[in-house]
Amino acid sequence: SSLVSALAELGITTPTPIQAATLPDSLAGRDVLGRGRTGSGKSFAFLLPMVTRLVEDRRRPAPRRPRALILAPTRELASQLADSAQPLLRVSGLTSHTVFGGVGQNPQVKALARGVDILIACPGRLLDLMGQGHVDLSGIEITVIDEADHMSDMGFLPMVRRILDRTPPRGQRMLFSATLDKAVGVVVRQYLHSPVTHEADSAHSPVSEMDHHVVQVDAASRTSVVADLAAAPGRTIVFTRTKYGAKKLAKQLIATGVPAVELHGNLAQNARTRNLDAFHSGRVSTLVATDIAARGIHVDDVALVVHADPPTEHKAYLHRSGRTARAGSSGTVITLMTNEQRGDVRTLMREARISPKISSSAPGVLSELAPGQRTFLSAEEALRVANPLAVEAAATQRASGPSGGGRGRASRPRRRR
Repeated sequence: SSLVSALAELGITTPTPIQAATLPDSLAGRDVLGRGRTGSGKSFAFLLPMVTRLVEDRRRPAPRRPRALILAPTRELASQLADSAQPLLRVSGLTSHTVFGGVGQNPQVKALARGVDILIACPGRLLDLMGQGHVDLSGIEITVIDEADHMSDMGFLPMVRRILDRTPPRGQRMLFSATLDKAVGVVVRQYLHSPVTHEADSAHSPVSEMDHHVVQVDAASRTSVVADLAAAPGRTIVFTRTKYGAKKLAKQLIATGVPAVELHGNLAQNARTRNLDAFHSGRVSTLVATDIAARGIHVDDVALVVHADPPTEHKAYLHRSGRTARAGSSGTVITLMTNEQRGDVRTLMREARISPKISSSAPGVLSELAPGQRTFLSAEEALRVANPLAVEAAATQRASGPSGGGRGRASRPRRRR
């Protein structure tokens, strides 16, 4: 079919385990509970049957009444789902639109008023638009809740339940999650009707494609160790525990000559998009992120994940680590551990069912963990690569100073007496 051809053009010719397990039931219209870790191919496991079923009934969507709904926990994931859907939409003639917060709602309202087949949304902005009368979910035929465990971690499940209450109770519902905690289980029991459960490569399955390492460091050498690892060839994601920590570490890496961009909740949407685009395009190969912000990152060729700050619980470790070894690729996961963190890291690995190799931070060891020639630029060049807009803005500001006839002290008009 044209949909299969569209996937083949993307290099997708053989279904992943989660796709092979769920497609027969999802195509038949049954409710599905799919459990598979990040990178297991969950997106096409629901996008393909959703588009296929909508195409079977070619009716035009009514204004403000989408036919299908996909709920995602983060803006980045919603945007990436929209990108993944585009090849299927292009050959099927269906339409979609994405709504999330942090940007103006007027373009979203206008798109909904024109009518869309598939609405991809974050819960908060969707509820806002529903409350203003811009969205009516009474015509929803298929609902998907993606990364439900992340929805739970972020406290979004009450909003998800309010949204589901406004969809037809007998429509098809699919829920995908790497893990199934108590709160997600409540949603499954309340809103899915006799769901068919499929599990493939869940978050607790042995992840043979990943090499897990713990590197012992002291606080003074932490930044230089991260810089050495990030300067190796390939894409690297570095995780910190706080937004401030992500911002600070990205600046420190740039100062050492490693171009890096940050991703955390304090960034405006245009900055988040700009930084993600730099990482996706390969212009910048190091991303420093917090847990929640990174949950929407889906890049298939991340070679290295570094836990600069060990996470506080094992689910976060597994989700962070799942950013590498995606789509059948291999990957390396390195956790930096100080002497004070020894007990916490030991507990973390035991709960994650991981037996890491423990090493020192000697240069020879780091070269084995992240092979290849290190590339360090000057701090100025690293900043220019990571944030060309900031460099241009600084240059413009200098040019508009006293010598440039701008708003410097020398250009101010004399005060009249």
